[in-house]
Amino acid sequence: MEKQGPVARWGKGIVLVLVVLAVVYPLLGVVATSFASQTDIVRSTGLVLWPAHPTLEAYRTVFAGGVVTRALLVSVGVTVLGTAASLLVTICMAYGLSRSEVTGSRAILMTALFTMLFNAGIIPNFLLVRSLGMYDTYASLVMPTLVSAFNLVVLRAFFMNLPQELYDAARVDGAGDLRILVRLVLPLSKAVIAVVSLFYAVTYWNAFFNALLYLDDSAKWPLPMVLRTYVLQGQSLSGAATGEAVAPQEAVQMAVLVIAVVPILLVYPFLQRYFTKGVLTGAVKG
Repeated sequence: MEKQGPVARWGKGIVLVLVVLAVVYPLLGVVATSFASQTDIVRSTGLVLWPAHPTLEAYRTVFAGGVVTRALLVSVGVTVLGTAASLLVTICMAYGLSRSEVTGSRAILMTALFTMLFNAGIIPNFLLVRSLGMYDTYASLVMPTLVSAFNLVVLRAFFMNLPQELYDAARVDGAGDLRILVRLVLPLSKAVIAVVSLFYAVTYWNAFFNALLYLDDSAKWPLPMVLRTYVLQGQSLSGAATGEAVAPQEAVQMAVLVIAVVPILLVYPFLQRYFTKGVLTGAVKG
């Protein structure tokens, strides 16, 4: 707790500036390249930091064919529905496992923790998904990753740390488990639920491996699969433009990448305030 000297303060400031530059530089390059013209890209040999002739042709090319638009809608739907379903199941499981009076809770918890250490493998998971009739359906993007054992443990630990006096007072007032969960536990757990929901949302938004394994119809691809196919593998967006394509391929690729990153950047500020908020302050009065 001793006061830091000027060398330590300047050192931390320099390290912080370097970290910020390491994050901002590639992000700025991606955004600037998506607005760049062919002349700007040729002049900068690829990555553009400030386009001299900004244009929206890359975004017009991306949205003209409908490939990215359809994939974006699929990703939004899977992320919203998947996050809601995962939160519902995880919260219910975590609350049940946090109550010592629930029979078999320890065995169920050990089973969930077992999945963090061992995985059945790709082939058994594929056979299971196909036998359940989820192959080439949107359910295959949600059900195999419906519950995260890590998020389950985090929520369970938080619920167990809530003061027992609150549960006892609710029981005295005649509240049942469902009412205690909805009216008491969830309002006091906004911070941890916000964090877990962000974890689930990012996982569903960025997931492409399930789509690669379980989706045969390219029309059902989410946005990460489009990124993998048209950005990483360098394939062109077939039918992206109604006429002759005028946007350079590098700008189109960066535009798709920007479209994939922006939604998470827009959601995060609304959840960030819950990360450090003391939701339990004043919950128990002596």
